[in-house]
Amino acid sequence: MINLELLNTASQAEFTQLLDSIYEHSPWIAAQAWSQRPFYSLAQLKQALALAVCNAPPSAQLALIRAHPELTGKAMQCKTLTAGSTKEQAKAGLSHCTPDELAQIDQLNASYQAKFGFPFILAVRGPRGVGLSKQEIIPTFARRLDNPADFERAECQRNVHRIAEIRLNDKLGHLPELGNLVWDWAEQLAVHSDPGYAERGELTVTYLLDAHRACAAQLVEWMRDDCGFDEVSIDAVGNVVGIYYGSDPQAKHLLTGSHFDTVRNGGKYDGRLGILAPMACVRELHSQGRRLPFGIEVVGFAEEEGQRYKATFLGSSALTGQFNAAWLDQKDADGISMRDAMAHAGLKSGDVAALKRDPALYLGFVEVHIEQGPVLNALDLPLGIVTSINGCVRFVGEIIGMASHAGTTPMGSRRDAATAAAELALFLEKRGSAVPDLVATMGQLAVPNGSINVVPGRCTFSLDIRATTDEMRDACAADVLTELQRICERRGLRFQLEETMRASAAPSAPEWQQRWERAALALGLPVFRMPSGAGHDAMKLHEIMPQAMLFVRGLNAGISHNPLESITSDDAELCVRAFQHLLVQLATEFS
Repeated sequence: MINLELLNTASQAEFTQLLDSIYEHSPWIAAQAWSQRPFYSLAQLKQALALAVCNAPPSAQLALIRAHPELTGKAMQCKTLTAGSTKEQAKAGLSHCTPDELAQIDQLNASYQAKFGFPFILAVRGPRGVGLSKQEIIPTFARRLDNPADFERAECQRNVHRIAEIRLNDKLGHLPELGNLVWDWAEQLAVHSDPGYAERGELTVTYLLDAHRACAAQLVEWMRDDCGFDEVSIDAVGNVVGIYYGSDPQAKHLLTGSHFDTVRNGGKYDGRLGILAPMACVRELHSQGRRLPFGIEVVGFAEEEGQRYKATFLGSSALTGQFNAAWLDQKDADGISMRDAMAHAGLKSGDVAALKRDPALYLGFVEVHIEQGPVLNALDLPLGIVTSINGCVRFVGEIIGMASHAGTTPMGSRRDAATAAAELALFLEKRGSAVPDLVATMGQLAVPNGSINVVPGRCTFSLDIRATTDEMRDACAADVLTELQRICERRGLRFQLEETMRASAAPSAPEWQQRWERAALALGLPVFRMPSGAGHDAMKLHEIMPQAMLFVRGLNAGISHNPLESITSDDAELCVRAFQHLLVQLATEFS
């Protein structure tokens, strides 16, 4: 077994030899990383190795990918795989494929090589050294065959780094115990899903339905029995609240948490990571018999996504005193009012107003969240520091023209609502691309009752405009509205537009952002600052107290709101360790 001290004192040749086989047949990577010594953490070493690959010429990067064997390919059949590859493919059961499975994988290998010119690379070992199943590997193989060449080459390189990370863990005897704990909790929480979705193996947890209440009960059990929280409850809006007192029970609390509801057919980490990571921190404090000079209050927010009712951030709105009582009369698709849903779940809707928190009793709010985007994944960075949560404005609209016969109406005489919407969509794309940290999306576009032989007389659409500042957001919205008016006037059309949501940008409090930055540095990681394009509970808490967020890299190009949403247990470990560093900083500031 080797350690960082040995690596830091090794010559370049010794260093390269000690890290032999971390990257398949590519000792040059360790040789390049050697110059970055001394390494103060394993995470720093991993980053140095990844950076050596990043800085290498494209030909060397491609050679690295090509150095890896095909899954169940000739090298396995001839028993010429390296020890690392042999172990990894065996763990995944690829050394015991049926003839049909071998034939299927052989065909995938051939198709993949023909399209891309390099072998399919997938890190087939998961947390605790358990391999992915063949039932997971084969569909992933088939899915990635549809990727563009440049994207797939980058995805292979990311998997090369993940394979190297697992091998490096083995070589240094590193076990991400807290990351594995968070991973296990996420897996166990994901067994609860709404009827219809559960039968298809899809994760959907909708506000106050059975699966949602089961998730809440599970969080209560873990907080109370496994983590040692002093108080655990489900409040009047359905939030799960766990409190771990400070050395002085009357001391202020650090507020943290995220949501545990999901979108339809969503992922296991969106929101939930922000509950489980601080739970792991409290569990460690409790196991050590430690109390900090402040309390820790972890909230599993009952609803953020707005899937059941036309209201989002129900849980965090209750804590900020902005829960709108009129929401209680909203009805879901089955005609069940929110008030009745709460009563069925044993909640007292009349008590929601009392949930408002007094900011004077809190230090601030911090939230950990999966990035839900590709940036960290593309940069091979496990953590990112959020500078601001984007402000957002949404509209739903309709363009009205004249439906007419597609065969007999001359092109110059048409009042086509769909082409007007298409023209607006292209302007929206161009305007959103013109300014950094601005995004603009037409996510819905439809021709109601459209027919193949009818010029569209109506077209409905949506607009979603987000930016790091409200001014940037509003300037874009104004330009889009002006363009919509011009398009309709020129084409002889009219339109209707309704603003459905407006949320202000939530810049991170500088002192809290800096605490996350110092935590990243303490782990040996670079500080990478980035805005959040998605909305979070933190943007609600921002209205009454300082807040800051930490992002964790997502796999599969950072996809979220999707079953492919995933993280590694190593990144989960770093996330928990960063949270622990933030707690230590706060404790030091109190002393």
